[in-house]
Amino acid sequence: MLTSTGKPSISEHASSNDAPAIPFQSLPIPDTNPAGSGSAEARLIHIYHLVARAQGHQALLKTESLVQDYPHFQLAQLLYGDLLAARARSVRTMGDVPDALLKTATPVLNELHDESRMRLKALRERPPPGSIPAQFLALSPRNKHAIAVDASRARLYLFENRPTGLTLIADYYVSVGKSGVEKTAEGDLRTPLGIYFITSNLDPKSLKEFYGSGALPISYPNVLDSKRGKTGSGIWLHGTPPGQFSRPPLATDGCVVLANPDLAQIVRTVEVRTTPVVISQRLQWVTPDNARAGSKSFEDTLAAWQNAKSSGNMDLLLNFYSPDFTSNGKTLAEWTPSLRSELDKMRGHPIQLKDLSFLRWTDTTDTMVVTFGEVANGTRTGTTKRQYWARQNNQWKIFFEGVIG
Repeated sequence: MLTSTGKPSISEHASSNDAPAIPFQSLPIPDTNPAGSGSAEARLIHIYHLVARAQGHQALLKTESLVQDYPHFQLAQLLYGDLLAARARSVRTMGDVPDALLKTATPVLNELHDESRMRLKALRERPPPGSIPAQFLALSPRNKHAIAVDASRARLYLFENRPTGLTLIADYYVSVGKSGVEKTAEGDLRTPLGIYFITSNLDPKSLKEFYGSGALPISYPNVLDSKRGKTGSGIWLHGTPPGQFSRPPLATDGCVVLANPDLAQIVRTVEVRTTPVVISQRLQWVTPDNARAGSKSFEDTLAAWQNAKSSGNMDLLLNFYSPDFTSNGKTLAEWTPSLRSELDKMRGHPIQLKDLSFLRWTDTTDTMVVTFGEVANGTRTGTTKRQYWARQNNQWKIFFEGVIG
């Protein structure tokens, strides 16, 4: 692999003929680019297109420019080395280093092959136009953006919540845990699966260089994680250290890691506290209408809960809460006096749910994460609450409720 220092320039190798093609037959290259993807990746994919069309000289020119702009982009450097080698000999495969170097280079080559494969996989398996991840049932106007991570494609998708609905505006290559996903314990080197929210935006000046251009911590463990006994903390979206443009697909201690330019774009875009982050082994893409149609029974139950609370009938209201309910360490019996106090203060005034959003997480159980502002009629302000509902024996029950603002 060539480095950015002392590498031969294209002028030393240029000719009027295209270089011999690097064999990309096993990597079909769709004639498309990721939506709003980072400029370095978009340029890399364009070079892949040129190589696939046997336009070697043009690919070489584009690749030299790319590695000059991003000298630490190892995958681009690998391709640059192949294109230079292809001018003098037949190149058998990507990363076709001399046999004498193959033994020591194999681990790094395998990681770069994995990265290339995952970038191309996400390119070949684009979300259907207008579709959204199935978890995003309804977002309020306060949720200006949303993030979804698909571990099977090593991909992060960034959405803007417009008046017309969620719109995919960009997607990026990411790295996840060395041991994969489905985190259960501290130190297991896995990335968690579930629905989270960005909790803060850490100043890069306060971070070690390892975290790159910044960090966005997320709310792991969430209520469902804690209920299931999962441990660990400190799961962030963050960048890469100086000298490393991107990392292999499975390379982190559990965080989701992006190239620094991509992370910087996300940091500039999203808001703390209101941005949901879904992390899935494999995202299911559906139309917005189909997503909402699947939540009809829950929406009916939520409306019934709202009516029960508006009525002030404590016995009726308690029917919506699960026996294993907890709220900040309190059992249902310990928390019930707080609920009764709320009803007393309302004095029979109906409640309105403002800025309602709900997201669905389905694995071994079916869970709804609901956020809303609760305002009693006749008052100007209220509290922002979050509830976790689970489907139990075909009935939706609340197993957590708490004030978040």
